[in-house]
Amino acid sequence: MTSDLGPYLGVLDEILGEQPTSLSYLSRDWAEPALWRAEARGKLLELLAFLPKSAPLDARVERRFERDGVEGEEVTWNVGFGPRCQAWVLKPRGATGRLPAVLALHDHGGFKYFGKEKIAEADHIFPLTPEHRERAYGGIAWANALAKEGFVVLVHDTFLFGSRGAPVETLSPRLQTRFEGLQPGAPDYVRAYNAFASEHEHLVAKSCFTAGTTWPGIYAFEDRRAVDYLLTRPDVAPDRIGCGGLSGGGLRTVFLAGTDERIQAACCVGFMTTWKDFLHDRVFTHTWMLYVPYCARYLDFPDILSLHGPKPTLVQYDEDDPLYTLQGQKDADTRLRRIFDKLRAADRYQGTFYPGPHKFDAPMQREAFDFFRKHLG
Repeated sequence: MTSDLGPYLGVLDEILGEQPTSLSYLSRDWAEPALWRAEARGKLLELLAFLPKSAPLDARVERRFERDGVEGEEVTWNVGFGPRCQAWVLKPRGATGRLPAVLALHDHGGFKYFGKEKIAEADHIFPLTPEHRERAYGGIAWANALAKEGFVVLVHDTFLFGSRGAPVETLSPRLQTRFEGLQPGAPDYVRAYNAFASEHEHLVAKSCFTAGTTWPGIYAFEDRRAVDYLLTRPDVAPDRIGCGGLSGGGLRTVFLAGTDERIQAACCVGFMTTWKDFLHDRVFTHTWMLYVPYCARYLDFPDILSLHGPKPTLVQYDEDDPLYTLQGQKDADTRLRRIFDKLRAADRYQGTFYPGPHKFDAPMQREAFDFFRKHLG
């Protein structure tokens, strides 16, 4: 048997197999689900290890636009560190009153120059985003499509993407040299930035660990900050907020729904398997955004999303997704079903397997939109 780890897979596999996942709902009979959730979520937040100083949100509307039946606002807010977060708020033209809201969480996709622009459209086209949507989303700007169906949809940039990226002029001189002679915003510049950002991940992850924090801790905080913003809006029903996304957006869904009680419905697309599946030659396919030191001692990866239970949860799996094995996805699905059964909420979990590669195409979007309509109203 060969492995990316050569002769050392065995010892790591043995260590993983000995982990008790002691805060999984399956680990023992808990007196009350609420007590389990409080203890497990508390430990997860401790492991994420990121809680910056409180800062005013200072949100403001920068401009308004319309596109194909959708009213949009470009808004920004203060995260508390780094550049202001830029986001788009989308809703049906002419909508009044409080509407259910969904945080549409953009993917990773090896494409960091843009964030929200990959899954939403404003009043002009951004370089390389149509091609990205064609590959991953069936050519559909799904945030706009969901807004048309009666939702307030918030699409925001997260840590190191789009407006939350690392501006080239702020980087050390040795990192700036690769951009010499390129025009910011041009396709070649976007490609160069994406290539840089891929290599930069190792430096960022090592720096986070050096400082005593984690990358997932940072973006999970930023996504909760986006919920904070939604709750300031008079057009949002505060008790009807959901979240969802593909790939890196699915990963963000796992951590946001797992750490924020205000999320009422969660749809994770194309990002669900077990730690064992990741370990067995799937680590190389994934971003540093995934890894939380010591998490496997307390929670398997599906257990993180189970902290959202017994609230409505949809996971969409792609049977030919090269990021996971099919067996790993099936094992995760089985684990989530067992947890929701034990929570006496079997009808609140739905796992759907679709043929084909890593994607969130029109049929999958239709199921997700219907899920949000059913559970958010």
